[in-house]
Amino acid sequence: MELIHTSAGKQLFRDGNRLVKSFDARYSKADILNEALNQARVEETSLNIPKVLGVSVIDGKWSLVWEYIEGETLEELMQKHPEKTDEYLDFFVDLQIRMSKEKVPLLGHLRDKMHAKISASAFPATVRYDLHVRLDGLPRHKKLCHGDYQPSNVILTKDGTPYIIDWSHATQGNGSADAARTYLIFKLNGKDELAEKYLKLFCLKTDTAIQYVQRILPIVAASQSVKKKPEEQEFLAKWVNVCDWQ
Repeated sequence: MELIHTSAGKQLFRDGNRLVKSFDARYSKADILNEALNQARVEETSLNIPKVLGVSVIDGKWSLVWEYIEGETLEELMQKHPEKTDEYLDFFVDLQIRMSKEKVPLLGHLRDKMHAKISASAFPATVRYDLHVRLDGLPRHKKLCHGDYQPSNVILTKDGTPYIIDWSHATQGNGSADAARTYLIFKLNGKDELAEKYLKLFCLKTDTAIQYVQRILPIVAASQSVKKKPEEQEFLAKWVNVCDWQ
């Protein structure tokens, strides 16, 4: 097998037409099996999703095996062809809107996941209370939400077919909350201009008020904070505290 990517606690290997994702001991068996289950459930939609081929223990590590999709990510294409960034962003948003129209009723609910993360955050009780109330005030949608939708998770094959990968955070819920997370990911990666372009384009195409998505951002920032990445905490705290807590 050929090692093609390494990140915290995970390694990706190519084995012919298979992709093997290997996890170290910091990941629980339950989380790994849940990721495989999420992806298997999303496979049943009309979207192009790499199929789950197996779950096994390889060299003493729990591993997921998927189809290997040959192609380039939208992130790679944006870096390679910066003059086409707007074109790729338009494609990216259209694909997200198409994704949000899918229904996967057996997935967990985004609202429940965010409530749990707000409760687990280190923010004061008054702030957490306001976030819980704000979250409960959002419309109760059942749209497919990716949870980590960014250009690096969209692969384009040679014939232009888009595949969406990495469904470990998939839920059903409010599509604008998923968009708020995408916006936050761009900001956390220092892509401020792209973040603003993305948000304006998403709101234009979905006829959503930018202020509506902005009201969701503190909720998303609080949920992101539980990952406890030191380099993110100050930035996320500013987003959470941007509100006038009353």
